[in-house]
Amino acid sequence: NPSQLGNFVTVRRRSRRTKHHSTVPITVSNRFAPLSDAPTEKPAESALVIGDSIVRNVNIEAPATIVQCLPGARAPDIKSNLNVLAKANRKFSKIVIHVGTNDVRLRQSEITKDNIKEVCELASMMSDTVIFSGPLNAYRGDEIYSRLSSLNGWLSEWCLQNDIVFINNWKSFEGRPDLLKRDGLHPSWAGISILSRNMAKSLNANAKT
Repeated sequence: NPSQLGNFVTVRRRSRRTKHHSTVPITVSNRFAPLSDAPTEKPAESALVIGDSIVRNVNIEAPATIVQCLPGARAPDIKSNLNVLAKANRKFSKIVIHVGTNDVRLRQSEITKDNIKEVCELASMMSDTVIFSGPLNAYRGDEIYSRLSSLNGWLSEWCLQNDIVFINNWKSFEGRPDLLKRDGLHPSWAGISILSRNMAKSLNANAKT
């Protein structure tokens, strides 16, 4: 059952109009399915990028990097997925977390901060290096922009104080609406390229900065 938690299966489309489509495989999974089927060979040497739909299409050239996109996810969803991996004794060389855009819509800043702290705390038990990828400066109205800006400012300080690498994507995307899609939220292909490069730079760093 492709909707089961944690199961990734390959199914084949069936078409009554043509037989050609029956040979095209598609991959389906639960929206928030954990990485139970991710490669397990030398997992401690693999890096993990986990986040909401912003990380969809992120492409890291560095070897052995797993990218897990959870559309619509908030910090508690990321924590739940990491918790499943932790119970399976999964370890990673580095973990990159990208979450927060969906959280700020709840208008509960302190709860969002506490949730992010819990995610990072759990991640630190699974990797020696935890990296937080800061939010993009979405153009979805003044309120969302302001809340994301405040979250970005808090993250930059909190991460520094808690030995977590912080990727300040805000600087890369500020004043560049062309780096976002028409929805003013998700990165365009040019934006994906920059986001991927920012993450890869942190993943390839030999030491925390």
